[in-house]
Amino acid sequence: MNSVDWLGALGVFQILLAYLLNLSQKVKTSDWSFILLNTIGAGMACLASVLLDYWPFIILEGVWMLVSVISLFKKLVMKN
Repeated sequence: MNSVDWLGALGVFQILLAYLLNLSQKVKTSDWSFILLNTIGAGMACLASVLLDYWPFIILEGVWMLVSVISLFKKLVMKN
């Protein structure tokens, strides 16, 4: 695996970790850890997709990151 593969794999791992922690009721979707894992993970996966020039995942991960950033912004504004 090259560095782009590692970047994408680590990003996807973070997204899946957030999902599994939520399924096991260890974190809520409103928790900082959930939001940050999704935001950073989607950003890393999106960057890897850009570097690979793979548009379907650029769109998927870009939208995922945008939604996560909106959640992060709302949480910052609400100061929870």
